[in-house]
Order: sequence, then structure tokens, then C-alpha cells
Amino acid sequence: MDTKMLALYFVIGGIIISAVTYFGSHAKSQIAAFIAFLPSISVITLCTIYFASGMEEAVSYAKSMLILLPPWVLYVVGVIFLLPRIGLAGSLIISIMVYLGVAFLIMRLT
Repeated sequence: MDTKMLALYFVIGGIIISAVTYFGSHAKSQIAAFIAFLPSISVITLCTIYFASGMEEAVSYAKSMLILLPPWVLYVVGVIFLLPRIGLAGSLIISIMVYLGVAFLIMRLT
């Protein structure tokens, strides 16, 4: 893998995180969520996997994203439910633990 490309991926990721943080902290949560959910990162990842390993691995990665969608939804619902009740740190810790538990279970079963 070309290390110059890794630097480019790092910069692109930083720009996206910065934009999401900027809009999210200025009461523009829909714009922040829209930017965060743009498929830019998955497009870049799919392209790099495709060019490094081929079509089969890229398709496998895309399928895996769908398989792991339910644990991610549980994570988001957990944060929404727990954040007002126990605060940021607690809601993130518990929600991430749920995500990891369900994701590892799904990966083990598939």
C-alpha cells in the first residue's frame, strides 16, 4: 500500500470529522448527520479494497457493512436513550459495549 495514499485518507477523514463537528456544534445537527452519512468514507474504502484485492473482497466488505448495520443501530439508539439519563461517558461506554457484543456475536455466527 502506498503511504502517500494513507496520508490522503487521513486528511479526508479529518476534513469530514471537522465539518461534522462544526455543524453539529452550531445547532445544525441535520447538516452534520448528512455529512457524516455521505458515503465518502465507504466509497474511498471500497475503491482501495477493490484496487488492492479485487471485486470479490470489495463485495464482501459491502456485505459485511450491511451485516453489521443492526449493531450500529443499537449503538445509536442506546446513545439517544442513555445520554440524557447518565451523561456522555456512560452512554458511550454502554452503547459501544452493546455494539461490540452484538457485532462479535453476529460475526461469530456468520
